[in-house]
Amino acid sequence: MFLKKLVVGALETNCYLIGCEKTKKAAVIDPGGEEEVDLILNLLQENNFDLKYIINTHGHIDHIAGNRKLKGKTTASLLIHKLDADMLVDTNKNFSIFMGKEICSPPADIFLKEGDEIILGSLKLTVFHTPGHTPGGISLILDNVIFTGDTLFAGGIGRTDLPGGSYQDLQRSIKEKLLILGNGKIIYPGHGPDSTIGEERRTNPYLKN
Repeated sequence: MFLKKLVVGALETNCYLIGCEKTKKAAVIDPGGEEEVDLILNLLQENNFDLKYIINTHGHIDHIAGNRKLKGKTTASLLIHKLDADMLVDTNKNFSIFMGKEICSPPADIFLKEGDEIILGSLKLTVFHTPGHTPGGISLILDNVIFTGDTLFAGGIGRTDLPGGSYQDLQRSIKEKLLILGNGKIIYPGHGPDSTIGEERRTNPYLKN
């Protein structure tokens, strides 16, 4: 498996490029910066990858800003949970209007839901619906790795004070969907450093109640 993290955009979002080395099928998770799309395209070309999917863990601008440019330069399908789909095309809902730059993504090609499997050659990403930060937030499980978006961070959790956020839903998502996956699972979050389920269970102050 090829896995590369890029920190993109003004809010330093973690964007991940995943590829199957055997079939050369690839996916990008959360291309949150327009300026860094060329870096993604260069990585695809250097590794002879065919970009099959652009996956958004949720619909906030710092996770979708590169969608339009990346989709325009490839044949990739755009995937997001149905409950966040409107955020792609609404500058108020994705909050880009409040950051001084109105950005819309193309609409989704595929709506994701709990239990869906995204196949990249020999790789299989399983979709977990983990609402709380947004209604349609998802996490993606790939072998021993969890891409948690803005649900769970190293030492933190996603904010819930924005429209559509729910602290109760977020805590339920983390405790009932993620923490049960085992201490050895590696967390690749939407911002900040990597961690593990075990480390967050032991030390994350937001998971103590």
